[in-house]
Amino acid sequence: MSRIDRRTFLKGVGVAVALPALESLAPFAAAQAKAAPVRTAFLFVPNGVDMAGWTPAAEGALGLSPILAPLKEVQGSLNVVSGLAQMHAFANGDGPGDHARSCATWLTGVQARKTSGADISVAVSADQIAAQAVGRSTKFASLELGCERGALAGDCDSGYSCAYSSSVSWRGPSTPNAKEVNPRAVFERLFGEGPEGGSAVSSAERQATRRSVLDYVLEEAESLKSRLGTRDKSKLDEYLEGVREIEMRLERFEKANANAQGQGFKVPGSAPSDRGEHVRIMGDMMVLAFQADLTRVCTLMFANEGSNRPYREIGINDGHHDISHHGNDAAKLEKKRQIDTFHVEQLAYILKRMQSVKEGSSSLLDNTVLVYGGGISDGNRHNHDDLPILVAGKAGGRLKTGRHLVVKPQTPMTNLLLNVLDYAGVNVERLGDSTGKLQGVF
Repeated sequence: MSRIDRRTFLKGVGVAVALPALESLAPFAAAQAKAAPVRTAFLFVPNGVDMAGWTPAAEGALGLSPILAPLKEVQGSLNVVSGLAQMHAFANGDGPGDHARSCATWLTGVQARKTSGADISVAVSADQIAAQAVGRSTKFASLELGCERGALAGDCDSGYSCAYSSSVSWRGPSTPNAKEVNPRAVFERLFGEGPEGGSAVSSAERQATRRSVLDYVLEEAESLKSRLGTRDKSKLDEYLEGVREIEMRLERFEKANANAQGQGFKVPGSAPSDRGEHVRIMGDMMVLAFQADLTRVCTLMFANEGSNRPYREIGINDGHHDISHHGNDAAKLEKKRQIDTFHVEQLAYILKRMQSVKEGSSSLLDNTVLVYGGGISDGNRHNHDDLPILVAGKAGGRLKTGRHLVVKPQTPMTNLLLNVLDYAGVNVERLGDSTGKLQGVF
């Protein structure tokens, strides 16, 4: 059987569909010797969580708490880490602004400069340290995704720039990475290609004629399949079906939103109105990007820190931020638990998708280390110690899972991030306020 270069793309006019890892793409011995790359992902949720409903009952073997119950099918690939802190998210003399500080500090471990002007300053974030080290191997050094637009200027939290509240990824101390919240734009970035302006023309033509990106590469795909083994053919078919399924979902959103626009409602072109579906389709595109090795680093913000959007999808019309200031009111606490559980349900969907993608004898989830959580513990207290942090994936077999790990109180979260970077093949001695990698637990 003839062999095909690993970096092969199926190309058409304005389209480039990257291939997933296939056994037929390299000589057998080389394929066996080279392990799948470890991907890193950071999924952020705002406004803290209900810690009583989040925290597992006992240290050791992982028992799922009520909020974490949706993760039952992937329980064996999880670690919940209790006791971590981001001490530079506390005021430390800077007064109010916990939401902005917690978001800016989450992956940096550095106190954000209090300003709503252009002189913002924090530090390079963990995801970008990974991207700088491993990004040369992929088409995109990293992907920054989100589900809520956010400004990069102006005052969003007690004198702190909006950039701090809407960005967890920082390329430099004063350079946040703007996240993409439009699913269509993400899809075109992943699969559109061509000369200057060509991708946009192709995208418009495809949408106008209801053609798929796969229509443009059909002949090349069929030619490729004729040179693949049975298992690779099946794997390629599943991958291309995943690409097409996302396209069809985008078309449904766009049609529904066009109808709403016609009735006088202002809605984004291809963003679903259902918040859960928005998270899921962004998660699906992250999975496709990892699967095709388009990137090995991704951040996904479920919402901006301090977000006060309601959750009408689950019958909650009050703003999330308002609910997080529950004052121990039973009704508000119940709504907060429902929101936190809803977030975890979307996480469960993403992790199960990753688990379903096979990479040799392992899965994409096995070859990933994914950090989920936020920079506030109890939204009512605005505290930044004992953070809600979950780590999913086995980092290529290096990470023992299925545990609830309890570290010494106020252990810097950046210590965990050093471990995460190490799993990704990035050796960093220090990050923000880190005091060293977590020892004895990982």
